[in-house]
Amino acid sequence: MLQVQRVVLNSRPGTNGVPVPDNFRLEDATLSRDVKQGEVLVRTFYLSVDPYMRCRMNEDTGAEYLTPWALSECVDGGGVGVVESSCCDTFSEGDTVTSFNWPFQTHNVIKASLLQKVDPQLVDGHLSHLLGAVGMTGLTAFLGMREKGHVVKGANQTLVVSGAAGACGSIAGQIGRLDGCARVVGICGSNEKCKVLVEDLGFSAAVNYRQEDISTRLRTCCPDGIDVYFDNVGGPISDTIIAQMNVGGHVVLCGQISQYNKDVPYPPPLSKETQEVLQSRNITRERFMVLNYMDQIQAALIQLSHWVKSGQLKVLETVVDGIENTGEAFCSMMKGGNIGKQIIKM
Repeated sequence: MLQVQRVVLNSRPGTNGVPVPDNFRLEDATLSRDVKQGEVLVRTFYLSVDPYMRCRMNEDTGAEYLTPWALSECVDGGGVGVVESSCCDTFSEGDTVTSFNWPFQTHNVIKASLLQKVDPQLVDGHLSHLLGAVGMTGLTAFLGMREKGHVVKGANQTLVVSGAAGACGSIAGQIGRLDGCARVVGICGSNEKCKVLVEDLGFSAAVNYRQEDISTRLRTCCPDGIDVYFDNVGGPISDTIIAQMNVGGHVVLCGQISQYNKDVPYPPPLSKETQEVLQSRNITRERFMVLNYMDQIQAALIQLSHWVKSGQLKVLETVVDGIENTGEAFCSMMKGGNIGKQIIKM
């Protein structure tokens, strides 16, 4: 038997509740080393902490594709680790594997069908990147921009990204620049983040929504209006940005983190004024899911890997050591305490 530690859902935040670290609980448990046919024993290296998990803390997630976590059961999400023993033909001892359904546990027995084998050279050995820039986060940014952003080189387009210093926003803004946007403007919550966006990631400008009037600053930063909006936050910030969008613009509906503590369906309903802007200006705003583009994933990962290796795509991470700090890391991320991808390192 193996002695393991795992993170379980201790309690739910409640209706319109703000999550706290005590909503999660660390437990000691035992795990059999014996694996059945079609299973593998894996050791966890890194775990991914993401905003959508807030929805899974509710009894009703508000989204048909997300299942709620059960109380006192191990939570799951993105993870990467190594195979220690295998009882299937697909994986061998020593293989690096990842999954979107990785239990937050130091060791796991997982069905082989839930795992994907990955080559560490894809990320030059930086395995945490498999959960971020060269993983689901990068795919979301890449496919979101390519499928819903409609960026055309030489068209003098302006892209605005909310949650721009977060995991997905920081990648989406850089992809917009690489794909040919004339201006890329990020919205974030601190002067430190603004500096990182402009000086490190190559954004044209950044707006600190906590200290600046967004509407006024956007008119200065986006003199020709806004053509593409990569929306990670929703709420009043998105209303303000959409109000300055051009006719025929495109909203990439990626996330709505400002609304996740409210018990509303996903995507949350828009104000009447914003709906009228979208309709009168023929602005597209459609739900976007990576799983609808499975046939493009491999090529997208290769492109993301190339950009990261060549230095064209800079990777930001906030890494917290220890599975015992999962609750604190999650709550910090929900309040904007991270820069880039929030990662738990074993």
